[in-house]
Amino acid sequence: MSAVLTADFERITSSNPLDIAEQLVEDREWLFDRPDDAELVAEVTGNWCNYRIWFAWQPDLGALIFSCAYDSKIPEKSRGKIHEMLCAVNEKMWLGHFDIGSEDGMVMFRHALLLRGGHGATPEQLEDLMDIAITECNRFYPAFQSVLWGGNTVAEALDIALLETVGEA
Repeated sequence: MSAVLTADFERITSSNPLDIAEQLVEDREWLFDRPDDAELVAEVTGNWCNYRIWFAWQPDLGALIFSCAYDSKIPEKSRGKIHEMLCAVNEKMWLGHFDIGSEDGMVMFRHALLLRGGHGATPEQLEDLMDIAITECNRFYPAFQSVLWGGNTVAEALDIALLETVGEA
């Protein structure tokens, strides 16, 4: 995880956390679009594929909704295989969860931050959220693929994803 220089964000005084997210995305030199004050979309290169990061700000709820989706879609006939994997993976998660879009079939990491009544989001919170999402997407991508295309069981795929390597080659 990279460290945020808080001084870079002192000029951002907006109550909209997407202003901070936009600055973080710009600093990382990711391609992004900010279609309106309530939405930010960015493209990120992961270890295995590209990810689409999406932030949505709902000021009436004081909620920042976040997702990080794989760039591949699961065919409808294969989604049953993935649902069991989603449940198993989500049991291992401490923050956020994986889900599959019912309309588009995209597997994504999702999380929401409730910011109502507080001092808003900090750059560190948003940076940690993006870093955690990318790390988890990188970690579990091979597991999802091995169940979907490799014929592995959920248990076999989880063993691969959760294998802790020791030392260096």
